Amino acid sequence: MTAPRFRILEIERREWPFTLRLPFRFGVITVTEGRQAVLRARIRDEAGREGWGIAAESLAAKWFDKDPALSDAQNEHQLRRALELAAEASLAAGANTAFGHFADTHAAHVAACGEEGLNPLVASYGRALVDRAALDALLKLRGTSVFTGMQGNIGGMAPHAVAPDLAGFDFGAMLAGLRPARRIQARHTVGLVDPIAAAEQRSRVGDGLPETLEEVAATYRHGWWKLKVAGDVAADLDRLCRIAAVLDRQHDYHVSLDGNEQYADAEGAAELWRAMEAEPRLRRLSASVRYIEQPVKRARALETGMAALAAMRPVIIDESDGALDAFVQAKDLGYAGVSSKSCKGIWRSLLNAARCRAWNAEGGEYFMTGEDLTTLAGVCVQQDLALVALLGLAHVERNGHHFVDGFNGRPKAEAVRFMEAHPDLYADTPRGPRLRIRDGALELASLDLPGLGAREEPDYTAMQPMPPASWPRPG
Repeated sequence: MTAPRFRILEIERREWPFTLRLPFRFGVITVTEGRQAVLRARIRDEAGREGWGIAAESLAAKWFDKDPALSDAQNEHQLRRALELAAEASLAAGANTAFGHFADTHAAHVAACGEEGLNPLVASYGRALVDRAALDALLKLRGTSVFTGMQGNIGGMAPHAVAPDLAGFDFGAMLAGLRPARRIQARHTVGLVDPIAAAEQRSRVGDGLPETLEEVAATYRHGWWKLKVAGDVAADLDRLCRIAAVLDRQHDYHVSLDGNEQYADAEGAAELWRAMEAEPRLRRLSASVRYIEQPVKRARALETGMAALAAMRPVIIDESDGALDAFVQAKDLGYAGVSSKSCKGIWRSLLNAARCRAWNAEGGEYFMTGEDLTTLAGVCVQQDLALVALLGLAHVERNGHHFVDGFNGRPKAEAVRFMEAHPDLYADTPRGPRLRIRDGALELASLDLPGLGAREEPDYTAMQPMPPASWPRPG
């Protein structure tokens, strides 16, 4: 397939609010509500044909930039500003391939964001949504799914100065060899304030959906779990023991342990791991841990070696995956993996997949994981699932279906349209359509349609125009 070239002619930005059915704490923040950004892009190919594409992602506070001096509203404005800068650059870029639009503008976009105090992770958010919307438009214009299109390298992925370590890599061969998953295990997140058993709850939501870990395990029958820890060894140990008491009732299970940047160095995280191995009640849970996520604060994560911890379990970077070569730096420090998140960019995920393939061909054991940032029902979760399916991952963290009630905040007719278009992915319930999880798994066959995992579009009239970003912050 010859990669088509196109111009990005128009970009629209909207957003809408949502509330969580349960509070979710990760790191330094407990979330009870949020906003989702929705971006549309109109493209024109060299034959003069035009089409629209879409991307959607939460405007997440205290993840892209955890500076406690910034309010949640300022964090949201950071992301809006990154979207504005990415849109301005894309509209001025001229004709290019889908990958070229990303690669040729990446350095300038990161620099423009940096001049306004926006870190590379914030910058990646703006670029990621524009790139997804443009790719979605191209796929729809060509009437092909992301799976078929990417296997034929519709985006024109090729060696580029944006990733000099992959100068000799055969991207066409890698993409042609991808075998997209049609079913994936949902790895359930156990947040830091999530109740383990009913006795821990002072009050209940009472909406008929699972609330405690015990109820989640009985309802969804997950085989994969993501457990967050808080950096206090004694408190973490106590909580993990209570979690293990529930999970150990299952026949088989696997765990990722999320350090959430709570440790100053690898030795601090290693102290927790040694305590876990010494605790008889955690014998089975410890044996089930497959890897540890980002235990060290991002300011030091790529400055300190991981040898002490990596000798015990593989370690991945997540929040430290800001610069495009972060995984390369992490590898030299002893990290074995990196997360894929749609909010960081589909091309970034594919570049990191190429790195894993190249390094493993040399005898390494490097891998990618699929992580969540509260991907909401509809376009957002479907695009992220399409990405991890394309990568062939066996499991992916999913938390949006648990902390947000289905299509909460969206018109009922919109929810029904998505459910009818994807009956394998959503289930009808007395509370409306919700993500369908059976025996811990999500069925993905219906994502194989023209576009980036979603053909239905949300009701734009039930959204607000995105306000201009109030950034940089005063002073």
